[in-house]
Amino acid sequence: MHGALSVAKTGMTAQDTNLKVISNNLANVSTVGFKKDNVVFEDLMYQVRRQPGAQTAEEAQLPSGLQIGLGVRTVGTQKLFSAGDMEVTGEPFDVAINGRGFLQVTLPNGDTAYTRNGQLHLNSDNQVVTPEGYLLEPELTLPNDVLSFSIGTDGIVTVTTPDSPQGTQIGQMQLADFVNPQGLQSQGQNLYIETASSGAPVVSNPGENGTAVLIQGSLENSNVNSVEELVDMITTQRAYEMNSKVISTADEMLSYVSQQL
Repeated sequence: MHGALSVAKTGMTAQDTNLKVISNNLANVSTVGFKKDNVVFEDLMYQVRRQPGAQTAEEAQLPSGLQIGLGVRTVGTQKLFSAGDMEVTGEPFDVAINGRGFLQVTLPNGDTAYTRNGQLHLNSDNQVVTPEGYLLEPELTLPNDVLSFSIGTDGIVTVTTPDSPQGTQIGQMQLADFVNPQGLQSQGQNLYIETASSGAPVVSNPGENGTAVLIQGSLENSNVNSVEELVDMITTQRAYEMNSKVISTADEMLSYVSQQL
């Protein structure tokens, strides 16, 4: 088989994966707290037919040698945790994380997950939950007769009731930070889970240890730039076309040889 065929095949496979990642970014352009992915590529092994620096004579060496690459592969995706634009909603249960950190969420199996989505709600037990109904950690439960609900930039939750119109502190929201947030594993539903690569979470009150402050009545939008993604999509399409052209050219060369022999 012509070597260019297998090399071009790896290029088309890599660009197909790249397009899938771009399409996922564009699909989540309106997802609150979403962080875009970038694809990381690396070249494959090389056939070294003449070793660089090898002796060709008593006082002569090959300046570069002869090395033929075998293509490319997708080695990983990198989650970019740059901040998205802040949108003021005015809803008391919307919370934007302005800086580093994640809200902690308790999953049904008891594990802890992490999210940047601050669209919070109340369940039937007056507990503050995520859009999927998962409880925050630490848990927050509001009184039944609550009149108003406020979250300070430091995460302190205060409510007013008919018996306490001046306000009563009922809880403290906390944020978890990681040495390497890119190492978190995406779970869908705007959730991440800890891995060995991310390191253990460092839990702090908002504004402490380099973590973000909370902004009530606002949300952090997706950090996907649709114009950039469209440009990347065009570049990916052209790269895919060029690799397919290599396959066509190699096929024509093989066809020519077979017809002439």
